[in-house]
Parts: sequence; C-alpha cells; structure tokens
Amino acid sequence: MNHKKIGILGCGWLGLPLAISLINKGHTISGSTTTIDKLPKLEKQGIIPHILSLGKSDPSIYLDFFAEKDIIIINFPPKRIPNIIDIYQSQIRSILPYISATQKVIFVSSTSVYQNTNDFVTEDLIIKPEKESGIAVSAVENILKEHLNDRLTIIRFSGLIGYDRVPGRFLANKKEVRNGHAPINVIHRDDCIGLIEMIIAKKYWGHTINGVSDKHPLRKDFYTLAANKAGLIPPTFAKETQIDFKLISNKKSKQDLGYTYIHPDPIKLVE
Repeated sequence: MNHKKIGILGCGWLGLPLAISLINKGHTISGSTTTIDKLPKLEKQGIIPHILSLGKSDPSIYLDFFAEKDIIIINFPPKRIPNIIDIYQSQIRSILPYISATQKVIFVSSTSVYQNTNDFVTEDLIIKPEKESGIAVSAVENILKEHLNDRLTIIRFSGLIGYDRVPGRFLANKKEVRNGHAPINVIHRDDCIGLIEMIIAKKYWGHTINGVSDKHPLRKDFYTLAANKAGLIPPTFAKETQIDFKLISNKKSKQDLGYTYIHPDPIKLVE
C-alpha cells in the first residue's frame, strides 16, 4: 500500500479506529471532529486534528483540511432530525468546492438505500429507499456521483456492530418485535475498516460496493442469543404470517476486491 495523505471527515466510532489503522500502515491522516474537546484525543493517536462543522466553518478551515490530500473519506451519517433529507444534502454540497480535480473520494454509505425485496439485493438494483435516512443517503450518493464521476467509490455498509456496539442491547426487553423471521444484514467494524483499506490499496475507484457479513441469521435467533450473552432480557417476537426483508449481497466485495471477511458469521459473535 503506497503512502497516501488521507482526510477523514468524521472521526467517530468508525472513523477514529480507521484512522489509527491507516496510520499504522504508513499513511498520513487528517481527521475532523465537531468537538474541540476531542482534538487532543485525535492528536494523541497521530492524527492531524481539525475542527470542522459542515456548512458553518470558515472557508479557510475547509481549505486547510482538504489541501494536498490524495484521498478524502466522507464518513458521517445523516442525523435523525427534522428535514434530514435537505440538511444532509446541504452539508455535502458545502464541501464540494474544496475537493480538487485530482482527489479520490470514498463515501461511507448505507444499505438503508435499498428497499425490501424479500430476496437478495445487489449493487445493480435500482434503489427506492423507504425511510427518510435512506432517501437522504441516496440523494447524497447522487450528488457525489454527479460531481466526482469515476473518482468516487461508494461503500454501502449494513448494520454496524462490534466492540461497544453490543447487539444484545438493541432489542433487549422489547415486546412483540416485528419481523422475527426476517434475515439480518450486519457488518463488524473490523470488516468495515478492512474493506476501506482494500479499496485504497487496490485503487478501486468509480464503483459502488456493499459491505455485509457472509451469513444472515434470523432476527429472532440473533437478538435472542445476543441478549442472553449480554445478560439482558431477550425480546419477544410477534407471530406474523408475512415478513418484509432484504438480503444484502456481498459477492461483489469478494469478487472485485478479493476480500475475505474477518467476521463472516454474526452468530459466532453472540454465542
């Protein structure tokens, strides 16, 4: 992996360990946060820290962050707030003037852009998001594609798990949870980092790719085991004759990138 200067917009739950892993591989990393208290934490890890509040920061701050970077990783999800669709697009548009004509971009997207099909879905599906967050992410994907063309790679991650994101807490003690017999789509943070690093290493630009574990256990089985492992009260599930689901395919990530998932079976994480 050739040494690169990389800017990570959003050094939170995924962005911070990603930055650390990339530094350990010899890259120079700049990272942004919206909280001044986090600057020493980033600096301690060898990250060049920046305070950046999208749509609100002074242009000189943008220029400083984006200057002389080979790759920009856009890694912040839309906040669950009113007018989420317009606000998320506005945030992304605010950075476009500062992305140079030579920079490559990775956009950390979400499989929430896919509608339920009751079958496997691939990156070729014409997406019709069903929730506001998915609509917001889909709109931003389109903005970035139009602006960046083949300098952009979109990676759509499924539900994020691992480390302090303990699945047992998600549905513990809930009653009559729907879609208990639907398959789940999740990915461990280790694999999120591994896939992003593989995209960089293989110069895999101009593509859209899914990131999700190989296996898709039933929601009922996974969250019951996860709650028991965490010492919590398992959820109960509604009796239903019809379920709605989607099975996210990861074949493209394995075929194109040659990626082998570190955590292919979510059940192994909660047994």
